[in-house]
Amino acid sequence: MSQVTVIEHPLVQHKLTLMREQERSTAAFRTLLREVALLLAYEVTRDLPTELVDIQTPLAPMKAPKIAGKKLVFASILRAGNGLVDGMLDLVPSARVAHVGLYRDHDTLEAVQYFFKAPTNLEDRLVIVVDPMLATGNSVVAAVDLLKAKGARDLRYVCLLAAPEGVKRFTEAHPDVPLFTAAIDEKLTEIGYITPGLGDAGDRLYGTK
Repeated sequence: MSQVTVIEHPLVQHKLTLMREQERSTAAFRTLLREVALLLAYEVTRDLPTELVDIQTPLAPMKAPKIAGKKLVFASILRAGNGLVDGMLDLVPSARVAHVGLYRDHDTLEAVQYFFKAPTNLEDRLVIVVDPMLATGNSVVAAVDLLKAKGARDLRYVCLLAAPEGVKRFTEAHPDVPLFTAAIDEKLTEIGYITPGLGDAGDRLYGTK
């Protein structure tokens, strides 16, 4: 499990608890997800490479660190992934965004692709894949498969909640991709929902059923 990091920062855990509550409104859920996303992005980017550049302060010239290399990419697994991307862009507004459209077949629980659009030169960029819920793991495994096929070599995956079954599926399929999450819950239900979980993140984010 060395590739799995559970982010236990008190603010992350507090906001996750608020999001789990059944009576939490759509607007509040959306705001909390955006706030948690910023905190998760802080953790997953803490080791980005930097380089010294020459700048001029109001008092003197100096060498100061800036992030090195091409702009990183946030790869959103539609639709719920967009709720995480919004908060992450607050922290890294210059990042590029990829969209991976997948839906889960309710009979087989397998991921079905319907859309894919990504920036160029993925092989030269850090790609951070985002989706709030790691349930069966089928969707994110398929998404990372697609991104690797398009040239991505340096990937990380960030989710809000994970089930043990999904963690096992993902780490076995992509042992080279670090996984960051706020919590690993008890198990999956028979129909593939994380329990105790927080329900369907997309429905709660957008007020749908």
